[in-house]
Amino acid sequence: MKQNVIISLADSNYFELLNELVDSIKRFKESNNTAICIMDAGLTDDQRSILAKKVDEIKPADWDIEVPDFKIKGREWLKSQVSRAFLPKYFPNYKKYLWIDADAWVNSWEAVELYFKGCENNKLSIATSADRAYGRVLRAEWFFGSFARIKSQNYKHAKSSGFSEKIARQVALKPHLNIGVFALEANASHWKVWQKNLKVALKAGKIWGSEQIAMNITIYCDELPVEILPAYCNWTHIDGMKYDKNQDTLVEPYLPNHKIGIVHFAGKNNDQIRNDKNFISKIETIDGDIIDKKLRFNN
Repeated sequence: MKQNVIISLADSNYFELLNELVDSIKRFKESNNTAICIMDAGLTDDQRSILAKKVDEIKPADWDIEVPDFKIKGREWLKSQVSRAFLPKYFPNYKKYLWIDADAWVNSWEAVELYFKGCENNKLSIATSADRAYGRVLRAEWFFGSFARIKSQNYKHAKSSGFSEKIARQVALKPHLNIGVFALEANASHWKVWQKNLKVALKAGKIWGSEQIAMNITIYCDELPVEILPAYCNWTHIDGMKYDKNQDTLVEPYLPNHKIGIVHFAGKNNDQIRNDKNFISKIETIDGDIIDKKLRFNN
């Protein structure tokens, strides 16, 4: 019985991305000892058949917390915002759970190992949306003189999701935890606390982003233990990557130009890449050249 599992979710529109994620995992020999499980939020029969030959299990995703229909509006893929807080319920009997969003792919197995290592001893293993290469983390609206109003993603989401002013201020200046890739052990105390906070967020706020602010509050306000990993374990600043010709791989832009572990096409600025496998990006090499390159995973 495999002890560790990697899980993702998709509907029919994200099938190609999900299939690429699975292929990017299975090319590593280390993946033979790791289960791959898929949550189905609207895949076609043909798509499920293709995936069934590659993965260990496929199960339909559910609304594990009741959400009113007027918020769903037929967008079944939004189940990912709810069901990922209940992974051990869907796929029991594993020790460690690693979630990877379908719009990401594994470039280095080192990142997978770090996530599984980081979640030991009742810790959440996760990366943040802050890094030396990412630029500003907070925004400021300047008034007269030296006065400014700080604009924080955590604060905004906490308030719009029904959390108190006290909680919103607690998370406001903390590094934003990106729940697109994370790992937890089956018996981690985070699951129930996360679910509790998620219920609050879903009741008052939007579905999109609810699980992320709920987990940020779980860590920063409920003070559950966390292991924060380097940004290359969940790299979302796609324009900021560089390419190492000698190693034939994507790397961080600054020395020591560490190999990107997981490439994650998160955010609206990556819509073109998500929507077109053959989209050509301009990317700088570590030698200073500019080259044309497809950034989606390709066998």
